[in-house]
Amino acid sequence: MIARTIATATHGRYLVVPPAADGPAPLLVGFHGYAEHAEQQLARLQAIPGSNRWLLVSVQGLNRFYQRRTNEVVAGWMTRQDRDLAIADNLAYVSNVVDAVAREWRAADTLVFTGFSQGVATAFRAAASSPRAVSGIIAAGGDVPPEIDAASLRRINAALICRGARDDWYTAEKFAADDDRIRSAGVRPRSLEVDAGHEWSDAIARAAGEFLRELWS
Repeated sequence: MIARTIATATHGRYLVVPPAADGPAPLLVGFHGYAEHAEQQLARLQAIPGSNRWLLVSVQGLNRFYQRRTNEVVAGWMTRQDRDLAIADNLAYVSNVVDAVAREWRAADTLVFTGFSQGVATAFRAAASSPRAVSGIIAAGGDVPPEIDAASLRRINAALICRGARDDWYTAEKFAADDDRIRSAGVRPRSLEVDAGHEWSDAIARAAGEFLRELWS
């Protein structure tokens, strides 16, 4: 048996909520976790205090499937099969979404990526490779991908990384290692551990609101 891969066009799905006020608005782009959908991450973005001043975008993973218990359509970002190709596909997809949103709406220069769980890796990869300047990243419940080097991380201006103290997946050891990597790269860091499990808690939403206010006042 000989295995081959071939590039093919596919369509991705993203949700947009324009800002409450007219005029150019900063852009907040979010990525959901495994077996979730864009609506769930959009709800997290909307729960951030002050996010109604931002142009909100929730991007859904290209790998769609049915949630077995509910038959709901959900998605993931990749599997270990053809991993590097999936990463390249995701980065091109995210870049195209950001360009399309910036063309259709009046986007300011401020761009922030945010992710939850599996979406954290996509957020960091998108931020580290973005052709546009990235003002910051908000990450909750997921670790920094190991292949991103310090020079690429340094392209991100500031980072808020969050962990629930009872999160068995994103462990305290991973959290501490990510904090060290971000600081060593010269990124302005903010680390937050909250009384929660593997979730986007109210405390994380409040911290995200403070972080965004510092980037766009």
